[in-house]
Amino acid sequence: AGEPAKTRNNMAIQYPLPVFHFQVEWGGKRIGFSEVSGLTFETQAIEYREGHEPQYQVRKMPGQPKFGNITMKRGIVIGDADFKAWYDSISLNLAPRRDITIKLLNEQHAPVVTWTVRRAFPVKMEGPGLKSTGNEVAIESMEVAHEGLTVEFS
Repeated sequence: AGEPAKTRNNMAIQYPLPVFHFQVEWGGKRIGFSEVSGLTFETQAIEYREGHEPQYQVRKMPGQPKFGNITMKRGIVIGDADFKAWYDSISLNLAPRRDITIKLLNEQHAPVVTWTVRRAFPVKMEGPGLKSTGNEVAIESMEVAHEGLTVEFS
């Protein structure tokens, strides 16, 4: 158990990692989430053309990095109001920024991919959709803006 499957020529088969085994940490505390999305980063293109160039198209150069907001969802637990307290702190212009670490784990619970989010702060909070005939867990979500995202592969 735990060994990779073998092919006919005795080479190990590599399988993609599933997305359901991950952990999130902020402020030195591990927080349970059911979903994390928005781990995106891109480089904006700068278009430039000098008037004396013989071609009529523009040159494109890499510009500033741009990071999307990250959305984190979790089940509502009685007595855990950390989302709300963090969100409420922005109304006083004192929003403590948090570094957030998201780790995709393998079967041995070791991190394989780690995303590090720098200086995040909440920009949106959403409560659950309430339904009298529902049979789901009450989920709250928080969207955070941030100043940088790095990814490391172990």
